[in-house]
Amino acid sequence: MKSIRYTADAAKALRRHANRADRLRRAIRDYTEDPAAHANNIRSLVGVDAKRLRVGDFRILFSETADEILLLRIGPRGEIYD
Repeated sequence: MKSIRYTADAAKALRRHANRADRLRRAIRDYTEDPAAHANNIRSLVGVDAKRLRVGDFRILFSETADEILLLRIGPRGEIYD
């Protein structure tokens, strides 16, 4: 399983959206355990070396290496790409 790291922005977003934090953390953990099961919810972003994971109305932007996932930003879908 890959290790998960958070940027300061991602950690702050989880604190800000505490009511959804468990669901968001669970989605990332599930993705690290079985990426193929979440293939419909993952998209590569154009112009940057990052992907997005859809969790309801929220999006998690992350970069991925062979042994690590770095969470870049977390937020509602209308605000995350600004």
